[in-house]
Amino acid sequence: MQTSRAPLLPEPARKVAAWCAVLLLVAGVAAVFVWLCVVFKAAVTPVLLAILGAALLGPLYRRLLRMKVNKSLAAAVTVAAVLVVVGGATYIVVAALLETGDQILASLRQAAADIADHLGAAGTSLEDLAANAKQLLEKFGGTAASGVISGLSVVGQMLATAVLALLLIFFFLRDSDRAAGALRSLVPAATGDTAEAMARRAFEAVEGFMRGTTLVAAVDAVLIGVGLLVLDVPGAIGLAALVFVTAYIPYLGAFLSGAVAVLVALADRGFVIALWVLGVVLAVQVIEGNVLQPMVQSRTVQMHPAAVMLAITAGASVAGILGMLLAVPLTAAATGVLVELRARYGTHHPEPGTPPPPNG
Repeated sequence: MQTSRAPLLPEPARKVAAWCAVLLLVAGVAAVFVWLCVVFKAAVTPVLLAILGAALLGPLYRRLLRMKVNKSLAAAVTVAAVLVVVGGATYIVVAALLETGDQILASLRQAAADIADHLGAAGTSLEDLAANAKQLLEKFGGTAASGVISGLSVVGQMLATAVLALLLIFFFLRDSDRAAGALRSLVPAATGDTAEAMARRAFEAVEGFMRGTTLVAAVDAVLIGVGLLVLDVPGAIGLAALVFVTAYIPYLGAFLSGAVAVLVALADRGFVIALWVLGVVLAVQVIEGNVLQPMVQSRTVQMHPAAVMLAITAGASVAGILGMLLAVPLTAAATGVLVELRARYGTHHPEPGTPPPPNG
């Protein structure tokens, strides 16, 4: 006769141990995945950029298909539109920054000097901060920022990445109808529907983020640029271009571009105009936070600001500036996957008083 022995650990301890094992396994898989992405970043970066580009340009491609345009021709026209729009926008941004860059930098230096004069010994740290900008970028910007500073070799790498990303955008758009079949061929047949649903939800989240962020960036740049022009702040066009570019880094980008605009106004137009510029920046941020962002997030996966900031910090530590740009859309995709999993496998608790479902 066998006697039942008591378990070595009580039930709560076994549950905690099981969850710890699951968390360790997930963390290990994620760490290996991030390490592989860093090792093969020359191939991973164009793929990620191409996915973002395909998500942003998907509506244009689908509209061309509805107009009975051949798939290859529609994808080629879409890529050509990318070259025209992105190339034109890049030219405008770079030209504006080059034209007013010296004026903006001179105003920033003057602002730092004025603040140092008013703060005395405490203000000298601002000058030290400016003098050690390269070391700060290398420390907090990671490999991307230090690579930009190190030399011209990064230019060739960026051009190669851009060309490869454009080619991948063409293939991703043209062969998008085969994506579901390719994904199903890589997973067990029983999980095909779930894998496809997760992939669609992740791509929809990235698509919504890219379109929404571009819209928000354009509105912010126009509103702040008009405000700076009305207040006669030097380098208004360049500052508006800076607002547009940094808007792709949520929260942090708005803070940086707004701070630069206020400092330029403080140095060149005085304290009163600087306060007006601060008011314009804050008003635009209020409009963004209460009107634009809710409208954008209602069409995609909603993410808490704390999760966004943590994602940006993690992205910066892994891949510098590029990691900061890619962190939020990747987090949106992961959030979309979790939402789909919760919808499929989450436990649904009935409301109190709800009759049980009928048997059979």
